[in-house]
Amino acid sequence: MIARFLDSPLGRLAVQFGKFGAVGLVGLLVDTAALYAGLAVGLEFFAARIPSFFAAATATWILNRAFTFKGAADEPLYRQWAKFIAANAIGGVVNYGVSVGLEAGVDVVAAHPFLAVAAGSIAGMFFNFAASKHLVFKGA
Repeated sequence: MIARFLDSPLGRLAVQFGKFGAVGLVGLLVDTAALYAGLAVGLEFFAARIPSFFAAATATWILNRAFTFKGAADEPLYRQWAKFIAANAIGGVVNYGVSVGLEAGVDVVAAHPFLAVAAGSIAGMFFNFAASKHLVFKGA
């Protein structure tokens, strides 16, 4: 029964979403590390979130290309990266808005910025999966 489900279109989509989520966890680690690096050099939280997002987005593009959406239509790397960043920009705005809003308004989150990054990542994940699958990695 499980094998039959995994072989169905919904099952394949669920597996792909699971892979996307696993890649997202790696992106969360990259995002968090870059955020703390920015904070360590004196950037304010809202400013440190910008390079941390781009670091995470680049890492997840690389991993999604190789792992989640393997077999997608091939195109030049620079073009696909730019499409990935553009397609995920709305999810990035959601991610950024949730993280900055929580950091500014919730004391426990301000004390533990990782919580803001995690909440922002989850908020943007669903949109980013759909955008990545249908706009960037077509055919996978």
